[in-house]
Amino acid sequence: KNLITVGIFTALYFVLLFATGMIGYIPVTMVLLPILYPIITGIPFMLFLTKVKTFGMVTIMGTLMSILMFVTGHLWPVLVSGILFALIADFVLKAGNYKGWKTSVIGFVVFSQWVMGAYFPLFFFMRDVYFASIRSGYGDTYADTLMSITPNWVFFAMIGMTIVGAIAGAYLGRAVLKKHFQRAGIA
Repeated sequence: KNLITVGIFTALYFVLLFATGMIGYIPVTMVLLPILYPIITGIPFMLFLTKVKTFGMVTIMGTLMSILMFVTGHLWPVLVSGILFALIADFVLKAGNYKGWKTSVIGFVVFSQWVMGAYFPLFFFMRDVYFASIRSGYGDTYADTLMSITPNWVFFAMIGMTIVGAIAGAYLGRAVLKKHFQRAGIA
């Protein structure tokens, strides 16, 4: 039953993440995706937390998400970040017995950082490979524009944006799903 729950919520999370990612076809909005992703995915993730009662479910979700991202063309750092941040989030959520509101928010903030693995090659170590790939797929104008608006310090700003977006997404999810949270004892 737990694996079915993880599968359903992972699919829903991925569809919303993928649909939101479409605005990244405009280079300037690519930098805004880390704040938008957790706001949009906050509702299904917070609903998922009302179903999570076993350690490892969040880790499985993060692992599946990172594999899906890798298969759809992202580079290997997304695999590492997906597993790592989901595992840490699982420990945070377990500390609150999967019921505490504070640990749910912190868990979602930690979990949401997995997406930064998709951006890591854009900023560090693999920048040339990343932009060669972007240039061949999207053209010179897109690549040059994205390169000009993404100096290394933007990566750290994006981490901050992810934190803000995850907090907003958690509260949005709680507001929309208040009845489920009360039933699960999280509200």
